[in-house]
Amino acid sequence: MTSDEFRRLALSMHGAVEGAHMGHPDFRANGRIFATLSADDQQGMVKLTPEEQEEFLRTHPKMFVPASGAWGRQGCTMVRLDAAEKATLRGAMILAWEQTTTKPRIRRSATPAKSVARPSRKHRT
Repeated sequence: MTSDEFRRLALSMHGAVEGAHMGHPDFRANGRIFATLSADDQQGMVKLTPEEQEEFLRTHPKMFVPASGAWGRQGCTMVRLDAAEKATLRGAMILAWEQTTTKPRIRRSATPAKSVARPSRKHRT
């Protein structure tokens, strides 16, 4: 699979848009990242649950590997594009996309929220 095929698959998900994150392409739905491409176009990433990740690693060990560190423990799963099978990746991509569309949309304000000073309370004795 090529990076262009990965990109087309990600963008075929309903509501998916391409953006950029830390110097490489990312794919979002509902304001959340569900997949990324590495800057060198050799790997992709799909954001699975840890249980889904475990199953894909077990059944397709040459295609999937956990991302390093905490990201990997949380389900971020790297995809070796040179070993990727389209049907298998599509299944993983759908699971990743579903997670982003079932959670509430992320809302970010343009300006940070102001903290409100509260009057101090004096205790009566």
